[in-house]
Amino acid sequence: DTVSRFGGDEFTILCEDICGDDDLTTVAERISSEMSAPFEVQGRRVFVTMSLGIAPSGDAGETPAELLRGADAAMYFAKAAGRSRHAVFDPAMGIRAVKRLELEHSLRRAIEREELRLVYQPQVTLASGAIFGFEALLRWDDPDRGVIPPLDFIPLAEETGLIVPIGEWVLKEACHQARRWREDQPDEPVKVSVNLSVRQLAERSLPSTVQRVLEETGVQPEELWLEITETALMEDPVATFEALANLESLGVGLAIDDFGVGFSSLNRLRQLPPVEVIKIDKVFVDGLQTHPADRAIVAAAISLANALGATTVAEGVETPEQATVLRDLGCELAQGYHFSRPKPPEDFRELMAPGRRRSLSAACGVPRHQRHTHPL
Repeated sequence: DTVSRFGGDEFTILCEDICGDDDLTTVAERISSEMSAPFEVQGRRVFVTMSLGIAPSGDAGETPAELLRGADAAMYFAKAAGRSRHAVFDPAMGIRAVKRLELEHSLRRAIEREELRLVYQPQVTLASGAIFGFEALLRWDDPDRGVIPPLDFIPLAEETGLIVPIGEWVLKEACHQARRWREDQPDEPVKVSVNLSVRQLAERSLPSTVQRVLEETGVQPEELWLEITETALMEDPVATFEALANLESLGVGLAIDDFGVGFSSLNRLRQLPPVEVIKIDKVFVDGLQTHPADRAIVAAAISLANALGATTVAEGVETPEQATVLRDLGCELAQGYHFSRPKPPEDFRELMAPGRRRSLSAACGVPRHQRHTHPL
């Protein structure tokens, strides 16, 4: 058999004298088994996972180019199914691969065509109902396909590396908006949260990019929160921790998103640079009133955040009862449809106008005598 490096982190193996799919599966399983053992690299144990795509001649075509396209399509199918899997090409994958390629081409042009936009979801202080900040969320309005859900294009952007330029655009747009809100409310600047992907954290230029954007937009570091999912901490802990330490040195706030679903160890959390925010995942908020275990997990997360000196933000709050329970448990901030759906910044213009007191307390269930005068 012939082994070659195809490019980046992709390798190709040409297997000859194969009698059928069973032989191909055996080879794939043997490769996965051998690669599952840890490697020693400069005194460190490194673990590698692999996704394998298999393209039998005949089914995927006969020419080298056809076989490579088939194997590539099968590999992406395996990656989508989870880590350390393999998949054998079938014609339906070819159709999906073409659609994926078309989507990738459209995404590459989306910034130039100004098809990307940001919407913002308020983060509310549970004790008072006042708006504390906003999370910036990315949307894509494709002229041919309509509104494309984030789950359909953000994973593609991460796989292709497009998330890096897109992420920089998101950071600039969110910071420009934060500056506009500060100009309207100089005495009460709001926090703006921006999500970071693992791919962005792997870029050594990320801290300098963040610093440059802050300088260009005039936003103060303390006005910006950068969010990374708990799962992302597990991808490459050494590189991630180094990136977060460099970002923290700029003075921006760091937030752990989707807390409780990434299975990170307390030891790893202890090794992180100071974390300003812990965001409790919606899956636990949903079960607050029906699953005692979820309520216990939320209470424990709040206690852990307090011990770390971090602020807690509950995500996906949809009912006044959930907001009340969270407030009683000591959660400080919350966001979700109960307060507001993600909206364009102009939809918050009246609420954020100079002299107005930012409040969503009417939705919060705060006692009437504690409410501000301009609920949304």
